[in-house]
Amino acid sequence: MAKPKLKIVPLGGLGEIGKNMMSVEYGEDIILIDCGLMFPEEEMLGIDLVIPDITYVLENREKVRGIVITHGHEDHIGALPYILPQINVPIYCTKLTQGLISVKLKEAKLLHQTKINVIPSDGTFKLGKLKVDFIRSAIACRIRWDWLSRRLSGR
Repeated sequence: MAKPKLKIVPLGGLGEIGKNMMSVEYGEDIILIDCGLMFPEEEMLGIDLVIPDITYVLENREKVRGIVITHGHEDHIGALPYILPQINVPIYCTKLTQGLISVKLKEAKLLHQTKINVIPSDGTFKLGKLKVDFIRSAIACRIRWDWLSRRLSGR
């Protein structure tokens, strides 16, 4: 049986400032890295916020194991109130980031229905076949699968 392929799909934040979100897919498992928003450009009259296009995520929602948040800036957590109602999956973050997310989700009346898992800033956890390591003070995480790994920065 062939090993599954790793697919990394940027959903926002690539070549732009804000809207950071990435899908990491390995076999039947998808984890999302960050869930940010972007403030509109001047020519986007009447638009208050811009969030990532999650069409791919919605088409594969049964594979999504959770959202890993690298840190608590708006360009990394700001879209949570708009995306969580569409894919209610657990969030994984550090204690400080959990505090910022909790305020945001309480305002949106989503806090009680959202599972937030607090991971130590140097902690490791597993989502499906993927292992995630937070990297202390680096606003980054490392994703491991089989015998390979990839460091993903929140910047």
